[in-house]
Amino acid sequence: MQITSADYICPCCGKPRRLAHLMEIYERNFRLLQQLLPELNAPFDNAISTSETDPPLHLTVLSRDRYTLTIKLTYEFIGEDGARHHPDLWIRVYRDAAMVEALDCSHRPPWLAEEGGDPEAGRFLNHQWGRNLMLGKWLDYLLERGHGFGLAQRPRVPVAA
Repeated sequence: MQITSADYICPCCGKPRRLAHLMEIYERNFRLLQQLLPELNAPFDNAISTSETDPPLHLTVLSRDRYTLTIKLTYEFIGEDGARHHPDLWIRVYRDAAMVEALDCSHRPPWLAEEGGDPEAGRFLNHQWGRNLMLGKWLDYLLERGHGFGLAQRPRVPVAA
């Protein structure tokens, strides 16, 4: 994939993409996720949110650390071919920084900070832009549809300290 100058214009506001703007998207996604998941320490491992208009929304806790939580959010579609999960998005919650980052997988590609910039880093940030804009739009949509993992919508399971 070749990156052009148009790739450096943010589709949400039309301004040039800057790392600070990506951090603002992370902060916005944190606020949205906090509405969907009020207890960001997630005192459960799995939960399902239902809505009158949407397929079941599954939340799975993938890892817990002191300041971060990595979860997977996905719809479950049941069809003739069985269950399908989509968009199957991995999300890292930085509770201390009040940010949420959409991930492709649990590990980011290596990024070499060299003078003049690393093309791989540029591609990575370009992909981050799309994933995190999509996450924000999806979180808005889920909240509009009445999804949530607060109190009654999810199981209570003790969490080790």
